[in-house]
Amino acid sequence: MFGNSAVRNLALEEALEDFFLSRRAKGCSPATLEYYKYSAGMFVAYLKRQSVDRPGDVISMHVRQFLVDVAARGVADTTVHAVARGTRALLRFWQEEGYRTSPIVVPMPHVDRKRLPFLAPEQVRNALGQCSSRRDRALLLFLVDTGVRRAEALAINWGEIDFDRGAVAVARGKGGKARTVVIGDRTTRALLAYRRSLPRSPSNEDPLWQSRSGRRLALAGLRALMTRLSRRAGIRITPHMLRRTFALMALRQGMDLISLQRLMGHADLNMTSRYVAMLDEDLVAAHNRHGLDTWL
Repeated sequence: MFGNSAVRNLALEEALEDFFLSRRAKGCSPATLEYYKYSAGMFVAYLKRQSVDRPGDVISMHVRQFLVDVAARGVADTTVHAVARGTRALLRFWQEEGYRTSPIVVPMPHVDRKRLPFLAPEQVRNALGQCSSRRDRALLLFLVDTGVRRAEALAINWGEIDFDRGAVAVARGKGGKARTVVIGDRTTRALLAYRRSLPRSPSNEDPLWQSRSGRRLALAGLRALMTRLSRRAGIRITPHMLRRTFALMALRQGMDLISLQRLMGHADLNMTSRYVAMLDEDLVAAHNRHGLDTWL
């Protein structure tokens, strides 16, 4: 076991590897681990170019200059913000574990809240009409009915669906957190039709979404499916766009934020409440129906 002084004398590479080990121990998904390797790894590579050898030698100026350099590459604001979050997580870990004796405040870059795309009901109906197989139709309905993330959807097995209750156990959610999502009658019927189309009746351990060879549908396969469907429908369709569509349609139909947060798997209400801001056109329509022009 290292003492505090020994920890503070460890090199940057060892302290970075310890950070990666801590993320794996927390059950971070492969995608999250890759994000930390990209963001925190980029920061440590910058520090080495500045001849910084140990975590305790890092000062606030290093962080500020690093983020300025990242922004100067012409990347999107969201990318700079993501790199800053990874850097902040690394520095917090180093302080908590004794690699540093003082905290460093990471200035979080401003990100413009752009209106993110989602599908209108008629676009969803159009996309469903372009599906060439029972699997593709069931998958499209499943994504827009549950709002699950793409990795969550691909990890689901048949045994995790309770068709009687319309409940789906998401055992491997973001951050390793499990939750339950719900499917309606239309999605349930589509899933049952898809199951009947399979070469053999699936067991509980079989993957829900399968390739033509019967293996678990991979991310590349899902991406190809969405590209094919986008081309046929004449609109861009992505899994996250379908997730966003679920959230916005649920809010429009009166779902409360707490229920939506639980279904979406958000850690807190801050992320969920962002969808409310995307409903500004609904406010305009409501004002047109009930505002001053209607009664004065």
